[in-house]
Amino acid sequence: MQRILFAIRSFFAILFTGKLPTDIAEAYGFRRPAAAPAAKAPQATASDGALQMLGILQRDARLIDFLMEDLAGYSDDQVGVAVRNVHDQARVALERYVTLAPVIDGVEGTYAKIEKGDPATVKLLGNVPVGGRAPGGVLRHRGWRAATTNLPTIAVSQNITVIAPAEIEVE
Repeated sequence: MQRILFAIRSFFAILFTGKLPTDIAEAYGFRRPAAAPAAKAPQATASDGALQMLGILQRDARLIDFLMEDLAGYSDDQVGVAVRNVHDQARVALERYVTLAPVIDGVEGTYAKIEKGDPATVKLLGNVPVGGRAPGGVLRHRGWRAATTNLPTIAVSQNITVIAPAEIEVE
């Protein structure tokens, strides 16, 4: 008798709503498909930011073009002019997106005390003690750290591995 009631209810439910009643579907082992999990947006990685910055330096200063060029056929004067141009444009691009600050704010060539903390901030040179620790030494390079970064957001559809697109002039 239950099957006849289920059949009548199912017939009218499908006729008027286009759907099988949930209790009847479950009674016969049918379940609604689980909702597919929402696709996760790709997470940005450190290499994405590095490639993005490299792309900016290529776009604004043609840095990769300069570095990949064979300079053997050019005179020192020609290379010097190119270097000055690339340097100026790369510096402007870098300053637009990254605020740089010294790791140690001191005068190079003077004694600097090594503060305890992150071992990646100081590279010891010369007669380094066996334990790898020293109280200080002569500051040879102040180092650089990114005080702030302000890179544009990467579009989900953007292929970050394309640092600079090919350019084709249509005539």
